[in-house]
Amino acid sequence: MRTLEIIGIGMGDPEQLTLQAVAALGRVDVVLLVDKGETTRDLVDLRAQMMARHGRPDLRVVPIPDPRRDRQSPDYQGAVRDWHQRRVLAYEQALLDHVAPDGCAGILVWGDPALYDSTIRIVDGIRERGIVPLAVHVRPGISAVQALAAAHGVVLHGIGEPVVITTGRRLAEAIAGGAPTVVVMLDGDLECRTCTGRGLEILWGAYLGDPRQTLIRGPLDEVIDEIVAVRARLRARHGWIMDTYLLRSSVPTGAVAAGTGAGAVSAGTGRGAVRAATTITTSAAAVIAAPAQIGEV
Repeated sequence: MRTLEIIGIGMGDPEQLTLQAVAALGRVDVVLLVDKGETTRDLVDLRAQMMARHGRPDLRVVPIPDPRRDRQSPDYQGAVRDWHQRRVLAYEQALLDHVAPDGCAGILVWGDPALYDSTIRIVDGIRERGIVPLAVHVRPGISAVQALAAAHGVVLHGIGEPVVITTGRRLAEAIAGGAPTVVVMLDGDLECRTCTGRGLEILWGAYLGDPRQTLIRGPLDEVIDEIVAVRARLRARHGWIMDTYLLRSSVPTGAVAAGTGAGAVSAGTGRGAVRAATTITTSAAAVIAAPAQIGEV
């Protein structure tokens, strides 16, 4: 029976790999690598660095072109299910063609495989079809939620309070439900722009754990325009962006407010050090963004 390791690799910093992930990567014969094209080539390169550092000398990489998803379909759930099914077939064929019947394959997953990632569902689909029997192991990783909280140096919740993790598509529902803290992922349209006038604070981060990590924190009403502008510049510069943010109505119960003035400043290189490079200051907050570097991830 083939073995499949689903390995969470964190948000971009190779030092975020857990010891369990490193050990799993060392057992893998073949890595199945989804290739989303040249706009995310640096993400492929980063995974290649991890494999060179922790993989076996004879480790093979099998690129799998990512099937296109219909992002214009009015049936969101249906479009995603169709996309997942085409991924099931692509992964299944790669396992048959490139992994020995008793071999071990690996899939490297950004963040944590259990949080807003489809890999486990794809693998479940392969197992349900029954054509390729698999022994599957999931190795957790540091998620965007954890990385965001660490980068800003905050606790996600107040004492005894809940946290809602949702998508931009369902942000309005979470806010209307009265959640004291909402962490938003997969929000390409910055739906938080519709939440001004509610006295909310935002803690935003892009490229978390990466040398390009960029953070903005402050009252949503005062910093949202800056976030929109910075986000657009970063996307134009790098061709893609991964960002996450937290919204809360106030400093959580039991916490001590951080920063001075209307906003707090935080930034880093993805390895815990603070490195100021370019400072963009508004009346509400300061943004410190690490500069682009040749060969950066």
